[in-house]
Amino acid sequence: MAPTAARGADAEYAEFAANRSGHLYRSACLLTGGDTHLAEDLVQETLSRMYAVWRRPGRFFGGRAIENPAGYAQGVLYRQFVSHHRRRSAGERPIAHVPDRPGAEGDSTLRVTLLEALGALPPRDRAVLVLRYWEDVSVEETATILRCGSGAVRTRTSRALVRLRALLGDSLSDLVQP
Repeated sequence: MAPTAARGADAEYAEFAANRSGHLYRSACLLTGGDTHLAEDLVQETLSRMYAVWRRPGRFFGGRAIENPAGYAQGVLYRQFVSHHRRRSAGERPIAHVPDRPGAEGDSTLRVTLLEALGALPPRDRAVLVLRYWEDVSVEETATILRCGSGAVRTRTSRALVRLRALLGDSLSDLVQP
């Protein structure tokens, strides 16, 4: 790559990273059950992997061009999250609860309850629910991102929702304000 082309690609990547990092971070926070440190690590790993792909001529990966870098970055984030849980040798967490922070009045208790319930789900279940209901991604796109079949996504979604309902029980209706 020529030096001027490399500088252009670097500037383009910096703009991409600045525009997508907030969205990636919010998704990562949901995936990690509110563990902001792990969320930051996942976003940084995602952006570093994106940078490596970005510098390739024509942005090719696996023999094909990346047509949607934002979607590709989301896929990298979800695969990094699932991979992180596979690599962990123990189920320890650096914090026992979400630290107190000032936030919007009203739905903070609901938000914490949902984050705790999501955190109790297995990583792949959490990834499917966040993709389907937070990111509003179709079943087929979710299957592509997680590299599984659409039937597996439907099954995992159904089972994850049952687990989530079991974890939340009737307490969720008490937290929702009319």
